[in-house]
Amino acid sequence: MRLYVIRHSAAGNRSAWDKPDDLRPLSGKGRRQADAIADTLASAGISRLVSSPSVRCVQSLEPLAQRLGQKVEVDERLAEGRDGEEALDLANELRKKVDAAALCSHGDVIPDMLRILKATTARFKEPLLWPKASTWVVTWDSGRWSKARYIPPPEL
Repeated sequence: MRLYVIRHSAAGNRSAWDKPDDLRPLSGKGRRQADAIADTLASAGISRLVSSPSVRCVQSLEPLAQRLGQKVEVDERLAEGRDGEEALDLANELRKKVDAAALCSHGDVIPDMLRILKATTARFKEPLLWPKASTWVVTWDSGRWSKARYIPPPEL
């Protein structure tokens, strides 16, 4: 199983947004990044797309969903402020059901999840990074999350 863990694309300045933060949409740059992520992952065999409920996360997966003819599912375990263990629980549920899935979350959940994987079972070739619009490909093999590979944000 391959799990594509995506940090949401650019969403503009949090301090300039005067509504609830979970409603903050992608910026123009973020929409271009989401399109580029879809270009990269469209042929990856992904059969489930799961996002934090935040608009910017859902919007980060929408271009890929359109290309794959799928819906973006929302799961609170990926919401900002949650922890990596909860995201890993979701990943473990998905690995029993599909060969490839994409998750979109935030800059607090993703590093927590990656640190847990690195401390337990997975080999990382690259340093832990999680800029906006970056992706980690985590592979389940031989009964464990065995390795993780970094895909940097798309160059626009």
